[in-house]
Amino acid sequence: MNAPATTSVWCELALIDDRVQPGVTLGIDHGRIGSIDVATEPDDSPTDTVRLAGLTVPGLANAHSHAFHRALRSRTQAERGTFWTWRDLMYRAADRLEPDTYRRLARAVYAEMAMAGVTCVGEFHYLHHRPDGTPYDDPNAMGRALLDAAADAGIRITLLDTAYLHGGLDADGHRPAAGVQRRFDDGDVDAWRRRVDRLADELTADEPSGGDSRRIGAAVHSVRAVDPDAMRQIGEWAAARSAPLHAHVSEQVAENEACRARHGRTPMAVLADAGLLSERFAAVHATHLTDDDVALLASSGSSVVMCPTTERDLGDGIGPTREFADAGVAMAVGSDSHAVIDLFEEARALELDERLRSRERGIHAAPDLLVMATAEGHRTLGWSDAGSIAVGRRADLVTVRLDSVRTAGVTADAAVEAVVFAASAVDVTDVFVDGRHVVAGARHATIDVETELAATIEELMSDG
Repeated sequence: MNAPATTSVWCELALIDDRVQPGVTLGIDHGRIGSIDVATEPDDSPTDTVRLAGLTVPGLANAHSHAFHRALRSRTQAERGTFWTWRDLMYRAADRLEPDTYRRLARAVYAEMAMAGVTCVGEFHYLHHRPDGTPYDDPNAMGRALLDAAADAGIRITLLDTAYLHGGLDADGHRPAAGVQRRFDDGDVDAWRRRVDRLADELTADEPSGGDSRRIGAAVHSVRAVDPDAMRQIGEWAAARSAPLHAHVSEQVAENEACRARHGRTPMAVLADAGLLSERFAAVHATHLTDDDVALLASSGSSVVMCPTTERDLGDGIGPTREFADAGVAMAVGSDSHAVIDLFEEARALELDERLRSRERGIHAAPDLLVMATAEGHRTLGWSDAGSIAVGRRADLVTVRLDSVRTAGVTADAAVEAVVFAASAVDVTDVFVDGRHVVAGARHATIDVETELAATIEELMSDG
């Protein structure tokens, strides 16, 4: 994604140094913010300046995504069930994907994210092999499909290449992968490492500076799918490459029970014993934690990625976000299964769910929630130079209307609260990623997103 050399952008309102400033002119140079002037008039700006009406905030980071889950939207809502019945339909979708169809689906999904203000995605990628479990001729064909899809959509990606080495866990140990799970399974951790080394090395050769728009991280799917010795080796791989490391943790009560039955400890304790917790580690979901689990996160500098629309869609529960905040555990957000793609909804859900749990308001203030959706999300994906509008930072900008039916009547001093607690993804009008105008006038610059979503999902899910 090559950024234009220079661009000038005038913002009616923009969030600068945690304050909403009027009349902000931004000079963008090779994808970075080169200058910021406040209290300017649009007539003072060059004639080729892009003018943005509304509130402009930093780019949003979707810190946890499974792109192919987007095909399940609405298809899982007709009957009663649990996470485990939902998983059966998810496996059906996973069984049908090939590299070409995955790229087409993911590019439409990532373009939907761009239209919602997402400038960077963390893709938790475990769909590696052919349906029978054998590798493709290029063992990273599915991962490359996702990397290419993000480039097509114009957003950055951290591909969290996920180890999934077993089919489940009970008191007797891990079960072998079966059925569609064979597509996820590399066989052993050495095979996972060889495959990911190849992808990471080739990406470094393509982008010697460390990657302008694509990075490779690692992930442990869960204690159900990865044994402690393999966890340790995955953690060592991530540490050697200074790469982000994520894991699904305590999403389900049944997961905790199985882990205790086998290991005598919580999933978080197992991960800690394997040496995974650090400033580069993020626990995804972290729904059913003990006080000791929270303390482990806090003492190690680890963070969490909350996905409240998925957690409530699947009936998983409400995570202990007040305890995280009190302990100083940083939080980011993700849309995970894409029941909706709306990072404003994900952010405000942390506060609204906590209100239901504690019967108290104002645990997480709007500015803090916006930081979770921007700077913290980028940080946990390895993009510490993004997530704020400041000189030298990546020119990721998201403009939100303040004249829609959801935001009409808002004053500048309440604009952040309006965006976080009232606006939705459809209020996003313009998105810049590394200085490139990816969404303009609420339309993607290159992709007919609605048409491509409809076509690719119909192709994938049709029984015809």
